[in-house]
Amino acid sequence: MPDGDPRHDLPEVDTFTHPYWEAAAQGRLLLRRCADCGRSHHYPREFCPHCWSEAVTWENASGHATLYTWSVVHRNDLPPFGQRVPYVAAVVDLAEGPRMMTEVVESEPAALRAGMPVEVAFRDGIPVFRPRENHVSGAQGA
Repeated sequence: MPDGDPRHDLPEVDTFTHPYWEAAAQGRLLLRRCADCGRSHHYPREFCPHCWSEAVTWENASGHATLYTWSVVHRNDLPPFGQRVPYVAAVVDLAEGPRMMTEVVESEPAALRAGMPVEVAFRDGIPVFRPRENHVSGAQGA
């Protein structure tokens, strides 16, 4: 990709989301949790989307989730996605409760099943998910 071409896979980091992206660069997934209603949410917002409280703080997520739904993308003209096709765009249910849009990696699309356990991984500081090692179908100790 020539220098100067826009990248559509990189976040637009601002003052508010900086802690989220800094943690992701360190291999940690953060969520926001509301002190008033106790619920967590993702994507990061300055207020709770459940009760509208502004008493929300960052917390580490476990990184565990289950696959809710997915779609195999065969065509995407935005750089650098066109170089990655086919890829799996997905929605996962985080163990802490929120749903998160993401990408599933390290799995053949035919092996994916709704409800399968996945875990967070990071590609260039971006959270993606992969099947949990102890739940990969057909996996045997080497």
